Amino acid sequence: MAFAPTRSGKGVGLVIPTLLGWTGSAVIHDIKGENWQLTAGWRSRFSHCLLFNPTDPRSARYNPLLEVRRGLFEVRDVQNIADILVDPEGALERRGHWEKTSHSLLVGAILHVLYAEADKTLSGVAMFLSDPSRSFVATLHAMMATNHLGSEEKPRVHPVVASAAREVLNKSVNEQSGVLSTAMSFLGLYRDPIVSAMTSASDWRIADLVEARYPVSLYLAVPPSDISRTKPLIRLVLNQIGRRLTEQLPGDRKADEKAKARHRLLLMLDEFPALGRLDFFETSLAFLAGYGVRAFLIAQSLNQIEKAYGEHNSILDNCHVRVAFAANDERTAKRISDALGTATEQRAMRNYAGHRLAVWLSHVMVSRQETARALLTPGEILQLDPDDELVLVSGMPPIRAKKLRYYQDSAFTRRVQAPPALGEGKYPDSPESRSSDWQDEVRSIDQRLARDDHASASSCEISDDAKVSEQNDGG
Repeated sequence: MAFAPTRSGKGVGLVIPTLLGWTGSAVIHDIKGENWQLTAGWRSRFSHCLLFNPTDPRSARYNPLLEVRRGLFEVRDVQNIADILVDPEGALERRGHWEKTSHSLLVGAILHVLYAEADKTLSGVAMFLSDPSRSFVATLHAMMATNHLGSEEKPRVHPVVASAAREVLNKSVNEQSGVLSTAMSFLGLYRDPIVSAMTSASDWRIADLVEARYPVSLYLAVPPSDISRTKPLIRLVLNQIGRRLTEQLPGDRKADEKAKARHRLLLMLDEFPALGRLDFFETSLAFLAGYGVRAFLIAQSLNQIEKAYGEHNSILDNCHVRVAFAANDERTAKRISDALGTATEQRAMRNYAGHRLAVWLSHVMVSRQETARALLTPGEILQLDPDDELVLVSGMPPIRAKKLRYYQDSAFTRRVQAPPALGEGKYPDSPESRSSDWQDEVRSIDQRLARDDHASASSCEISDDAKVSEQNDGG
């Protein structure tokens, strides 16, 4: 973890030297694309260099839905996707009514699209829910009448899909409209044709980060003008990476040789509080190293972290190494000062005694006293020399060091090379393609299920009418 205010040299002193020295896989949050320009050239010599910018047609593509594993884990994987979709800013401490109901609808719709539709993308989910050729109610009935899991002889709808559709159908017309409009607001980003194209397929998969033949360097680069708009997608990518790579310890894998070949992964997340709250991140920091994953987090101040994760978060507590530049706010300076601890210093006191008219005083008494003092006070941290930094390592005394500048070190300047050339079309430096669990999977409506759905709906209406009649008779 590094506390480094803007324009303090965190890029030239922390991020770039680390990327020019790390030889494993890396996921880099690169807001302005500077790290790609300065480090991708060298990293492309030993790793697949992937630039994921959903606003650039030359970008490597990534389809989050293709990371859903068919079978036992499919519901869990889809629920994790929906969790991020309904909280695009990472600011919800508790879901409201509309977020809860739209979450359920999105889970059902994503599962249905994966099983039944040709366009298995988030853009495809948006098109399915807002199909202009049919009403929303007809879409819900289509979800309940599709043969997701059965055979031609014994059709069977997916229970989670059917439950999600029925839950919305049981609501009033006005509430149905509210659920749909809320769900569609979370999918609005994927109506952008460029974003839709960049999420239409996958040029890389999460497993490639640790299991590809060569390491993978993934740069998540978005221009400042589109940071707010594309934040939900970047959050989704990081959430999927973090959860997938911490599901199983490398030593627990069946194939020992495969486990030995697993690449180490660095998460280089500059300005990570700007991504909003990522729950998996706060809880998994303490044990990421056991999965071969290291995290390098950079924030401007303690206030920035608390704004995203709350006052009582464990982000800082779970970081083994902490680096601090001169702080810009008093709270961060106070926290750093407390972490540095105290030192003792001796103070001498002299007392003089004698006749006041004497040439000299005949008695001089000197006493020395040891007092505690902060190693660096908050004020001194605020005024820290621009060339100095503080390094705190768990179990070791604090270190006051000089900042590194990559452009002053020939070992790093020799590695600064032009980044790989990109062009529209197939991405030039993709890992070997992997098969998808959903390839060529398209299911259709089965009329027998449609009749069952209609009969069930009719019986519900008859039951409701009977209850109303009984109430009227009783009255």
